[in-house]
Amino acid sequence: MPAIRLLSPRLANQIAAGEVVERPASVVKELVENALDAGADRVDVEVEQGGVKLIRVRDTGSGIAENDLPLALSRHATSKIVDLEDLEAVASLGFRGEALASISSVSRLALTSKTEGAEAASRVEVEGRDMDAKVSPAAHPVGTTVEVRDLFFNTPARRKFLRTEKTEFGHVEECIKRQALARFETGFTLRHNQRTVQSLRPAESQLDCERRVGALCGQQFIDNAVVIDAEASGLRLWGWVALPTFSRSQADLQYFFVNHRVIKDRLVAHAVRQAYRDVLYNNRQPAFVLYLEVDPANVDVNVHPTKHEVRFRDGRLVHDFIFRTLHRALGDVKPEDHMHGAVAQSMSREVGHQSHTTGSQGTPYPASSGGGYQPSQPIAWQAQDQMGFYQSLNGGGTTETAATAEASSYGAQGGFGSMAAPSPYVAGDTTPAHDSDHEPTLGYAIAQLHGIYILAQSRQGMIVVDMHAAHERITYERMKIALDAQDLKSQPLLVPLTLAVSQREASVAEAHAAELQLLGLQIERMGPETLVVRQIPALLRGADTEQLVRDVVSDLVENGQSDRVKAVTNELLGTMACHGSVRANRQLTIPEMNALLRDMEATERSGQCNHGRPTWTLVTMGELDKLFLRGR
Repeated sequence: MPAIRLLSPRLANQIAAGEVVERPASVVKELVENALDAGADRVDVEVEQGGVKLIRVRDTGSGIAENDLPLALSRHATSKIVDLEDLEAVASLGFRGEALASISSVSRLALTSKTEGAEAASRVEVEGRDMDAKVSPAAHPVGTTVEVRDLFFNTPARRKFLRTEKTEFGHVEECIKRQALARFETGFTLRHNQRTVQSLRPAESQLDCERRVGALCGQQFIDNAVVIDAEASGLRLWGWVALPTFSRSQADLQYFFVNHRVIKDRLVAHAVRQAYRDVLYNNRQPAFVLYLEVDPANVDVNVHPTKHEVRFRDGRLVHDFIFRTLHRALGDVKPEDHMHGAVAQSMSREVGHQSHTTGSQGTPYPASSGGGYQPSQPIAWQAQDQMGFYQSLNGGGTTETAATAEASSYGAQGGFGSMAAPSPYVAGDTTPAHDSDHEPTLGYAIAQLHGIYILAQSRQGMIVVDMHAAHERITYERMKIALDAQDLKSQPLLVPLTLAVSQREASVAEAHAAELQLLGLQIERMGPETLVVRQIPALLRGADTEQLVRDVVSDLVENGQSDRVKAVTNELLGTMACHGSVRANRQLTIPEMNALLRDMEATERSGQCNHGRPTWTLVTMGELDKLFLRGR
């Protein structure tokens, strides 16, 4: 057996580099975090060959004193924490003091820095087997510049695992993107092979913040995002969440920050997924940029080498706060919010077209040489002008009694007796008063297309509504409200179900017996690894009881709570609502269609059906004019 001996400093740092320095993006992350911790309001990053040949990070921070430069490259040397109390409430991004030492052990590193009161800057370089630091004078403004050259030059095995230059730079760009989203007050510049890729100025207002998010995440995200800002129990959640209609096929637009630190946490992901569960299906992924501010003493950031994971002191409180905030925000989304996004996207699509067709006088279109065409001009919307048009479509008008009967017949389609309240709208309410100029968000119905779609017009243009999908969501939301008004009734099992589980699962089920009872589940512990199910919710008597209970207990073990019963119940209500909604090829009258549009405006989450599909879309006048080449 070989004798035990101390590792050399270089070898120890190279071992540590295996966790800290995975690829060039890891180096950029550590150096940029150091710059931000130093209070820099400007960070310039320059890389060559994807970061393998050169990584240069320059900041305008507080700098490092000359006497501290050799120590800065030593292992476990930092100015960010001093004792255990500091570690239990870390407010900085970095704190371990390993990054610079690990990076210098697998590259050629040079650090130049100057403090505010220093007469001149100093430069330190590390080379040689013993990693001796050599300090020399240099010319440099206040701040720090770190140069990392020839990454992994002395560890060829690690270099072989690097990907192509394009791939590695993609990771570097993503790293800068995350840091730029985390610190709006800091300006960032990213250059690759002498070419500027990103140049972001510090954000001084909310509009500047939105512009930065739009530049990094796409303008469509901002156009379809809902602003979040909630505070409770010492927690604050703010940022932007995308509308359900802006869902994505993969989770590539999800950014969550805790105290300006980008994280990927299962608890947070579960809370967000729960909030979107009622409007996203078919494995679609939400998009969001969210910021959680919490007391540093209530979150542990020292649980993973990459610092991408955190542990909250009260995880259940954080989970419930995130879920309730997002769920409420998504529930408050009305058709007018979707309308803003649709109009904004349409306007952005029209910019290119109008830039070519706009005349020197600034008119929308140049005068046609044919002499006969004049483009349509916006006219003042008069709601009373629609009255006669609706009456003509109904064969000369509908009496109030007959129209009321038609609207009530639509309300009866809400399904299942008292589960769905009748529509509060009658025909007299579907069209405005003669002296009113108010226009509803979804406009007024003008026709039905193929027995499936409702065509409506508004100031913005033409609105197409999938009547079955829209009525399905309306019926579903009414059934949920009606069910919540009643208590969830339980039904005893004729033969109690016995389940074999682990001791931990049995203990958790026993501890949460009262909560499970509120869900309609009566579960008793009959042994160290045995559970007996005696009652289940009456609505779920046809469901797989064993799988339901196992899923509930699994959620309790992992997240401290479970909404599995509610999810299965809502799934059942969704199926019932689907079968009870107005079917295709049913001819609706104009008052019925308008009643449906008004119900959509008053219903939560009416932009999506129970299966996550959109219920309506907008075609603006500009898009129609472009489609028919009007003005050319």
